[in-house]
Amino acid sequence: MDAFLTATGLVALAEMGDKTQLLALLLATRYKKPWPIVWGILLATLLNHALAGALGTWVTTVMGPDTLKWILVAGFVVMGVWTFFPDKQVDTSVQTGRWGVFLVTVVVFFLAEMGDKTQLATVAIAAQYQNFVAVVLGSTLGMMVANAPVVFYGERLTRNLPLALLRSVAGVLFLLFAVWIALG
Repeated sequence: MDAFLTATGLVALAEMGDKTQLLALLLATRYKKPWPIVWGILLATLLNHALAGALGTWVTTVMGPDTLKWILVAGFVVMGVWTFFPDKQVDTSVQTGRWGVFLVTVVVFFLAEMGDKTQLATVAIAAQYQNFVAVVLGSTLGMMVANAPVVFYGERLTRNLPLALLRSVAGVLFLLFAVWIALG
């Protein structure tokens, strides 16, 4: 349960103001079809974070515990610092064509999430906890907690939520997690 809750909380907070959250907002305002967008985000995130979780659990088979520990510490420090800086907007000029909003969302969201801090956090959390299913489900839930409301209520939420404060809280949590790993 720790792996699931950690993944959910850290990813949800890290996603606040992230480029993929901005992408969710832009897709929602452009296509005005929230359900296909939400389902597309869910599928893209499951696929993306399953790859990240697999990498995170695999990496522990090729690295010793001490090496892995310090790589995780460095990774969480980098993610913590990275979280303090807002992401830039992403391009949503992709036309839906015959694929529809759902498949456009899956492809664009999957690609936007590649190398993103939430994907890297999933790798690190999976390496830390060695619980692929709990981490992938938790990080996916964290992404949905952060993105689904944006799809449905985006314009209103972005005016009322203090995104800079949420980014700061997420950054501090990543840094505290690094300290916890270093001391543990």
